[in-house]
Amino acid sequence: MKHVLLGVVALALSACSPRAEKVYTVDDLVADEALLAKIIDECRNNPGELRGSPNCQNAEAADGKLRLERMRKSPGG
Repeated sequence: MKHVLLGVVALALSACSPRAEKVYTVDDLVADEALLAKIIDECRNNPGELRGSPNCQNAEAADGKLRLERMRKSPGG
């Protein structure tokens, strides 16, 4: 009976834990500019809480990568 009770408590606690946010790679974000813009907007609107998150760091890296690619393609770049 103790084991069943412990199992139920463990299951209930795991159901209450927050879901882990999907972490996008830099390449994922470069390929999906709408998603990139959404993540950058969220990160810049709440930098104190989100600045160190993997998605914010990857979004900034992807944004920098896209800017460099655009500069190389522009005339005179």
